[in-house]
Amino acid sequence: MITKRFALLSCSLFLSLLSVWAQIRGVVVDADDGYPVPYASVLYKGNDIGAKCDGEGRFTISRHNGWRLTFSAVGYQSQIVNVSSSTPVTLTIRLKQEQQTLQEVTVKSKRSSRYRRKDNPAVELMRKVIAHKKQNDLKQHDFYRYTNYQKLGLGLNDVNPLMLDKGIFKKYPWLASQVEVSQYNDKLVLPLTVDETVTEHLYRKNPKKEKTITIGQKSSGVNDLFQTGNILTTVMRDVFSDVNIYDDYILLLRHKFSSPIGRDAIQFYRFYITDTVYVGHDRCIHLDFVPNNQQDFGFRGQIFIVDDSTYQVKRCELSLPKSTDVNWIEGFQCMQEFTKQPDGEWLLTIDDMIVELMVTDFITRAIITRTTRRSDFDFSPIAKSDMKGGEEEVVPGSTHRDEAFWNRHRMVEFTKSERQMGSFLSHIEQLKGFRYVIFVLKALFENYLETGSREHPSKFDVGPVNTMVSQNFYDGLRLRMSGQTTANLNPHWYAKGYYAHGMRHNENYYNAEITYSLRKCEYLPQEFPMRAISVSSGRDVALPSDKYGPSDKDNVFKSFKVHDIDKMFMYNTQKLNFDYETAGHLRVSLGLKTEKLNPIGNIAFIPLSSMSSKMNSSPSTTTPASLSDIRTTEATFGLRLAPKEKFFNTKQRRRTLNKDAWFVSIQHTMGLNHFIGGQYKYNFSEMEFYRRNWLPMSWGRIDLRMKAGAQWNQVPYPLLIMPQANLSYILDYSAFNMINNMEFLNDRYASLMLTWEMGGKLFNRIPLLRKLKWREVAEFKTLWGRLSDKNNPFLQNNAGSGVLMYFPEGSSVLDGKQPYMEYAVGVQNIFNLIQIEYVRRLNYLNLPTAQKHGIRIVINPTF
Repeated sequence: MITKRFALLSCSLFLSLLSVWAQIRGVVVDADDGYPVPYASVLYKGNDIGAKCDGEGRFTISRHNGWRLTFSAVGYQSQIVNVSSSTPVTLTIRLKQEQQTLQEVTVKSKRSSRYRRKDNPAVELMRKVIAHKKQNDLKQHDFYRYTNYQKLGLGLNDVNPLMLDKGIFKKYPWLASQVEVSQYNDKLVLPLTVDETVTEHLYRKNPKKEKTITIGQKSSGVNDLFQTGNILTTVMRDVFSDVNIYDDYILLLRHKFSSPIGRDAIQFYRFYITDTVYVGHDRCIHLDFVPNNQQDFGFRGQIFIVDDSTYQVKRCELSLPKSTDVNWIEGFQCMQEFTKQPDGEWLLTIDDMIVELMVTDFITRAIITRTTRRSDFDFSPIAKSDMKGGEEEVVPGSTHRDEAFWNRHRMVEFTKSERQMGSFLSHIEQLKGFRYVIFVLKALFENYLETGSREHPSKFDVGPVNTMVSQNFYDGLRLRMSGQTTANLNPHWYAKGYYAHGMRHNENYYNAEITYSLRKCEYLPQEFPMRAISVSSGRDVALPSDKYGPSDKDNVFKSFKVHDIDKMFMYNTQKLNFDYETAGHLRVSLGLKTEKLNPIGNIAFIPLSSMSSKMNSSPSTTTPASLSDIRTTEATFGLRLAPKEKFFNTKQRRRTLNKDAWFVSIQHTMGLNHFIGGQYKYNFSEMEFYRRNWLPMSWGRIDLRMKAGAQWNQVPYPLLIMPQANLSYILDYSAFNMINNMEFLNDRYASLMLTWEMGGKLFNRIPLLRKLKWREVAEFKTLWGRLSDKNNPFLQNNAGSGVLMYFPEGSSVLDGKQPYMEYAVGVQNIFNLIQIEYVRRLNYLNLPTAQKHGIRIVINPTF
């Protein structure tokens, strides 16, 4: 009997404790005199949950981790508390009276008309904060690890309340029920997607390495309607990335912003002490800051420094100036809060970001919310085995976690609309005509047409759509039909190919490829890490420079050329490739290729041996018949290292997400004579390096590209090195924009390409131009090359060679003492989309193929 009573008493006590912990209690007091503020309002904005204080300022309200709790009263400034698992059960909220300032020796509430850094208490305080930031930075530890929970949402913003009772909202009540008040901006929003990720972050100081392990990820919303819908989430995570104010510069929105406690902060920002306040239980000095030039890439906001000798940041609130040069941002908030641990350590535990987007005034606005919570900090040594592999790792099964997992790890509760996202999506799919609309949208955004549905995923995709119609000088109008299988048919075996027809000469072309992936892929075999064997066979016409292009050679927009093209090759190619990528982003490539080349147009394969001993730079009209084709067989080995590179997958190819990631690659190709018909023995080596360099004080970025290569043996001109030339009107940073088709033939080369995007640093200081928000861009490209004696058909010593051939008309040799040079100056961000550059060739202007000037254009939407 006693045992039963004890059990009942224990159970009742346990339930009572749970009930207490599920609530937040406290008192609201005046920040000056400590007296209670009666009948203050306590509200979770946007969630219709609130309470009123009693006459003694006491309140009780349910706990909702991840929501924002707002305390307000007439005559007082509102205060917001970000509720988390570390929020105490009992709170004391100190509200400040409106227009109240504290008079202290170290506090100046008024800003002088002229800002000075000398003898400025705010500047002196920030100098001490910057001096102490290393000892307050998490990376001072030899090791650390923590769990990171992040919720990322996208929705329509600022829905007009008058529209909820009419039009589409009246016709579909379920759509109106999806609308809710945002707790972040107090506007009506319509959530469309919600994504959750749980990761574990590991850090080791020596040797330095950081690693992120994804242990859970979940997504729902309209992005599920697209096979490549994860692109949206992947890009949002990269663009609206985590902010670390302890870094000197913060990469955000694809730009680098000076941190308010960075090394250049004193020169870049203006700081003002406004007050001393309590943030939670901590007395802090409150400072405001703004950039010197508010169109530069910088923040304005507030920073709260703990009023003791640690100079620790307690809270930081970042926003963008209204006159900022950033595109499409109507509102931006980033709030970070640091929590003092029992051992005295201050750690970032809350990191929230809210971005309100507006493309144009007449297009519906969007809102992106990113809420991040850090927990389970551990500073004990990390085993070497845990740090093995690349910087990013995904635990198998992370996308299939059950609800029990998410109930344990979800640190920000879902709103009503987020909870009903599944039913919202079902309603959308049941709309009349939905399938036709989604079919067109997929063709526009994915460039492919699916043959399946959401219930029966596509096993075969038709596309790319933008290659179905194109043109070139040989074919005239060209029609093409392409397609590929997907992992829904088989997660290891894949097939892709196309059939094309040239109308002018009634030529038929094809390419067919079979790929076996060593790992199961989600949709296509190029997904990282790529580990695949492929075999292909094809016959098609192409320019030598087509192999350098980032897009398909049949892209209709790239098929219109600047120069008159009259030289092409007919390629008949069979390839066997093996690609293996490690978790550390090292790619190993092995290939075997046999290929037959036929000349097309104003070009011929005429060996020197077919001519008399009299040497000419070009054959006479009595030249014997040229070769109809040449055949090569070659083996290739390549390495490519890009440790910090991130990707997103389209249906056409894998693209690099973060252009800040450097890479280096080396490759060697060996020609095999008398093997599978190969007629030449040769060795070709090539290397490439890329790096992006950010300049201080918001002066933009410089992209550096270097390439070098050598053809070591005597070969005919089709096997010499042809410059990476861009022959279209579309701008290409990685190619020479003013070199003509096959204009220079070398067997040694080195190239340097510099692109400086200034981000409006100069235009923002010109009164008339600053309103346009244009951005400056400058390029410089140079190519050094030479042709060794053994490959020079103009030398008497090579007369009668059976390997060398006469160069085509219009092909020349670079002077080893005079590199080719070109530059470009241009304007970005015209109408927030267009980039136009004037391109100028500096030398080799006497060649008949040379053009001195040019205009290049590209659609380049950026923030």
